[in-house]
Amino acid sequence: MPTVSHGARDALRATLALIAVVVLSIAGLAPSAAFETSAKQAYLVDVATGTVLFAQNADEPMVPASMAKIMTVETIAEEIRQGRLDDADTFVVSENAWRRGGAPSGGSTMFAEVGSEIALPDLLRGIIVHSGNDASIAAAEGIAGSEEAFARMMTRHAREIGLERSEWRNATGYHDPEQVTTARELADLTLHLIRESPEIYAIFGEESFAWNGITQRNRNDLLTMNIGADGVKTGFLSESGYGLVGSAVQDGQRLIVVVNGLDTARERANEARKLLEWGFRAFERRRLFEPGEVVGEAQVFGGASPYVALTASRPIEILLPRGDDQRLSARIVYEGPLMPPVDAGVPVGRLRVMRGDALALEAPLETAESVARGPVSRRAVDGLWELGAGAVRRAIFGDPAAEPDAS
Repeated sequence: MPTVSHGARDALRATLALIAVVVLSIAGLAPSAAFETSAKQAYLVDVATGTVLFAQNADEPMVPASMAKIMTVETIAEEIRQGRLDDADTFVVSENAWRRGGAPSGGSTMFAEVGSEIALPDLLRGIIVHSGNDASIAAAEGIAGSEEAFARMMTRHAREIGLERSEWRNATGYHDPEQVTTARELADLTLHLIRESPEIYAIFGEESFAWNGITQRNRNDLLTMNIGADGVKTGFLSESGYGLVGSAVQDGQRLIVVVNGLDTARERANEARKLLEWGFRAFERRRLFEPGEVVGEAQVFGGASPYVALTASRPIEILLPRGDDQRLSARIVYEGPLMPPVDAGVPVGRLRVMRGDALALEAPLETAESVARGPVSRRAVDGLWELGAGAVRRAIFGDPAAEPDAS
């Protein structure tokens, strides 16, 4: 595996420690052509390294359509993880679930009969493979009493797993002006489900499911394109266009792709496939830091030492375009200064690596050592420094309380 030179790494560490910003140049051959897509929103990420390979309006609020069902499934999965559901549980299909999501609705359905009982494994396949709106509503009502209450659970759980921009108002993906997400957060959601409930995620790779005498095929055309796809979910509304969250594995490498805002089902499948194929062939892995290697420092207010070294518990690696001259800027982001005593091995910040204006990689950092409280003289000096620094910040930026959060 090619690596960044020791000299480049040392320069990177030193600059980060002093001013938290660095530009790293990696020599290549000839610039590779930038990828272009007709999707309104698009996002491609490498799971192993966390490298963002492509992003187009990835943080722009968008209508999820039936891709919202990934969050429905994740909320059900969390109930299973917490021991509140298991395969023996059954769900009754209410008249509301049948009328709004079943055969009378004209939408995607598993064709469950009103009043019928469905075991959880079959209900999950009805949601995932059939994209059944009746199954989604029945699950929501069975777990939370109503779809509205279940949607509140979805949003609350989204916050718990780090999805800050997604707002959920129903379990089906039916249009609601307040139900929005982003391409990046749909990818993050999918990765969370893959890691936390692989047995449930595996259902997304099933190409068909027979229920009530009717066999329906999975709408995700990536599954039949021979690119290693094993998920995830399609969606369409007139308000959103055609969208798809997909994931594929080749030679042990997993990529997650999100596209949305396309004109046809064929276009969404082709755009997702092209992004995945490009991601698998056009990049090579570079290692920036070894596990335990010092990446930079964080300030400690009133500590026995004014700084604490920051490291990563795992290798920090990035995927870069083959044969492309890259200039990467990196910044350590943390809430500080830290207050002593500081223990070793505590997550305190992140290394954010930018490719131009786009976030290419974000890696967690932790303290490499412990720092005790310093003497009174040290705390007094740090207090005066912080007082002066605060005055400078206010003079330059104004009252922080009056400014919007730009983090």
